[in-house]
Amino acid sequence: MNLAFTPQEEGFRAEVAGWMSAHLAGDFAPLRNRGGPGDEHAYFELRHEWERHMGEAGWTCVGWPRAHGGRGASLGEQVIFHEEYARAGGPGRVGHIGEGLAGPTIIAFGTEVQKRRFLPPIVKGEELWCQGYSEPSAGSDLANVRTRATRINGKWSITGQKIWTSLAHVADWCFVLARTEEGSSGHKGLSYLLVPMKQASIEVRPIRQMTGTSEFNEVFFDEALTDEANIVGAPGEGWKVAMGTLAFERGASTLGQQMAFRNQLGEIVAVAKRNGAAKDPVIRQRLADAWIGLEVMRANALRMLSGADKPELGREALIGKLYWATWHRSLGKLAMDVLGPEAEIVAEAPYGLTALQQLFLFTRADTIYAGTNEIQRNIIAERALGMPKEQRG
Repeated sequence: MNLAFTPQEEGFRAEVAGWMSAHLAGDFAPLRNRGGPGDEHAYFELRHEWERHMGEAGWTCVGWPRAHGGRGASLGEQVIFHEEYARAGGPGRVGHIGEGLAGPTIIAFGTEVQKRRFLPPIVKGEELWCQGYSEPSAGSDLANVRTRATRINGKWSITGQKIWTSLAHVADWCFVLARTEEGSSGHKGLSYLLVPMKQASIEVRPIRQMTGTSEFNEVFFDEALTDEANIVGAPGEGWKVAMGTLAFERGASTLGQQMAFRNQLGEIVAVAKRNGAAKDPVIRQRLADAWIGLEVMRANALRMLSGADKPELGREALIGKLYWATWHRSLGKLAMDVLGPEAEIVAEAPYGLTALQQLFLFTRADTIYAGTNEIQRNIIAERALGMPKEQRG
């Protein structure tokens, strides 16, 4: 693992930082540090315009191969891009599911026709995606998917329900894990379908969160249709493709997430200095522990990514979600303790939450979504350590 960057990579860093400084200005200036977790509704249309602006300038999909519209950036350059984007206060990306999940999956498993159809609109920031995995009875236990799809007259007809579907209310497309083999169960008989969201047979119901926003949704499919060709991989290979998608989720963008965490920690430290909380020895120790934890997180992420040249990451990747979710939840609590009584007060009408209040409320969910801490520990035990599987039933 190399923790340093080459002179060439540092030149790339200067290029990214310079572009962000020049372009995250003017009409786009209000977007700085907006649209993140708990703030997803902020400036949505302007953030979508920013996505298209980045696409025109070649700053979307930087890690994709040049043949598919990306920059072919090295791992080091991808890390630098995500870090500098967050350092500059770049807004929450509305195209991140397409860029980070759908696109890489289509590149790895899709047909040439699918690549020509779906990749260019993602690169341009034009079409937005959502992920149709979790269901009311298949959250952390994804193999329990019940949504079904059958082939009818050259189409897939999809019926079922998905939940916790981020950006479903604005997405143009959804990649849906559905059961396509009658009588199948578990990992078998699943297929990975690309489904257009703008059709009458799909209903999206927002789920309101503690933050007051509704970034994720329930999605109901009532014989929703997609072309027969919009299947990634062969029928019945959906589990393999879906696991490939989840591997991409642990890619270089995790370093950008950590830079956003660093920004949040910096804001908490600034408040502690301003209101005197930094003089409290317990608070000082907790701030130091948070900083150390963030440094450990970065080192582990770089170790995890080093040498990764395929969708399957090493066993080190299995600790990532458990570690950052627990650390970030603690950071939200630390923010409230640093604020003191101010944590329970909003200044004036319309009584919107402050950034640190949003941070605290949103981080309550960190250890639940994308696999609960309990499930993450099971995964580490079984897949990384080779321990016997948990008894079921």
